[in-house]
Amino acid sequence: MAALEARLDEIRARVASACARAGRDQSSVAILPVTKSVAIGRLRAALAAGLTTFAENRVQETELKVAALPDAHWQLVGHLQSNKAHRALALFDVVHSLDSLDLAQRLDRLTREAGRPPLPVFVQVNIDRDPAKMGMRPEEVEAALPQLAELAGLELRGLMTVGRLVARAEEARPTFAALRSLSERLRVSQPALGAGLSMGMSDDFEVAIDEGATVVRIGRALFGDRSPG
Repeated sequence: MAALEARLDEIRARVASACARAGRDQSSVAILPVTKSVAIGRLRAALAAGLTTFAENRVQETELKVAALPDAHWQLVGHLQSNKAHRALALFDVVHSLDSLDLAQRLDRLTREAGRPPLPVFVQVNIDRDPAKMGMRPEEVEAALPQLAELAGLELRGLMTVGRLVARAEEARPTFAALRSLSERLRVSQPALGAGLSMGMSDDFEVAIDEGATVVRIGRALFGDRSPG
């Protein structure tokens, strides 16, 4: 637990420094711990250290962790198959990986049928047009946005992207800058789209903050080795 608390303090300090350099308030950036493959024992230590919200990639793994950690809150950052949308609604407070209009319409319908408040979502954008990554291409987001804005069961919190694999964090800047630029442009005509930017991970979150990230998704830098323990 001491090692986890030390890592968390270091990440918070780095976020604060990045915000200061960018002229931003530290409160404008949320640290979202990504817990894929992190053992439940480590998550109990994270809860004891004051973390209460975690991000997962898969529905099945999250179901096991929800059962073991009823006081935690969960957000989805991995691809969601439409046939698991109903299960996902029972688990996640926020979906960062909305990657198609079809999935949006299914989540909207299920949310309204359940009589629950609108589900906060980030639209995942494949800003680099990388065939190995999930997400809608920028022109697809622009085309779908009017229909997305009409879905009363969803709250369009903003855009999300996964940065490119690079040797130096600075080389990821074009990806983050492009997502920010797309967000600014789309919000001129579609004010229903929120200003949130879910971008930046362990190796590049400071650059993402410089480019406007409001949520940084931190896994390895916080939890280190993912082997059970």
